[in-house]
Amino acid sequence: MTISTPPTSTLTGKAIDSWPAQSMKPTKAEWPRMRCRFITADPVGAWDDFILMEWELDKCGWEDFHPHTETAFVVEGELHIECDGESVILGPGDTARVNPGRTARYSAPGYARMVTTYGPNPDGRESHSFRYFEI
Repeated sequence: MTISTPPTSTLTGKAIDSWPAQSMKPTKAEWPRMRCRFITADPVGAWDDFILMEWELDKCGWEDFHPHTETAFVVEGELHIECDGESVILGPGDTARVNPGRTARYSAPGYARMVTTYGPNPDGRESHSFRYFEI
């Protein structure tokens, strides 16, 4: 009788990766209305898988450049996204992806809570052009 072993994660060698819950916190003290938590990993250096995060904007906005995709799924509220002359307004259940190599502006005139994924960044290129603003 042959017993087969289940495949393991190519990332850690384990069958299941898990992360304990954490509360959302302001990203920086000077950006009090934007809170987030990276669920699976901090986006530091290179990564080959997606990164999952939760974040919220409360009468504020955020602008930045990403070398990777960023996909936002709105859980609550209303999120506005502008990029390269295009704009969308998302409500609960809506999703939008900003493709890599672009600067995007995310804003919530009221409140918005999102679950977001960052696509792979195997070269470890850094995000930049950060700008926080209150509405």
